[in-house]
Amino acid sequence: MAAEPSLFAVIREDWRAHGRDWTRPGFRAVAVHRFGVWRMGVRFKPLRAPLSVLYRWAFRRCRNRYGIELPYSVRLGRRVVVEHQGGIVVHGATVIGDDCIIRQNCTLGIRRMDRLDDAPVLGRAVQLGAGSVVLGRVHLGDGAQVGANAVVLADVPAGALAVGVPARLVGSR
Repeated sequence: MAAEPSLFAVIREDWRAHGRDWTRPGFRAVAVHRFGVWRMGVRFKPLRAPLSVLYRWAFRRCRNRYGIELPYSVRLGRRVVVEHQGGIVVHGATVIGDDCIIRQNCTLGIRRMDRLDDAPVLGRAVQLGAGSVVLGRVHLGDGAQVGANAVVLADVPAGALAVGVPARLVGSR
């Protein structure tokens, strides 16, 4: 079994996916997320404590300055691109696959407060249009696309395109 890549190797991969521009807010939010996941692997609590303070400061800065809320508890795949800043909210139990693209004003969240773990699951290479909303235990298959301002409340199969409120399937690739 291959060893997990280092924190810096994964961040370098994300940097390439974001066009080799470290000033992009999406890259910064993903890098803070990667740091948050990494610091939880530090077993020695006196060392993890200052790292946690640093993570919380950086998380709040990304949330308040760029409008991107991406907590460390999200299972984030590799080379995920946050295309534009502003209004992006991701629930902590969400799973996002490799090579996904998330555009501005997207919400990935829960439908009911009594089911806090029912968050969306995105497959590989999923694209979310601007303003799209995905709520509840919804599975978006590999290569699925969600149109701008669509509200997805049901599963979307691999390669399908979902548009509208509520979202309906209009085609596939």
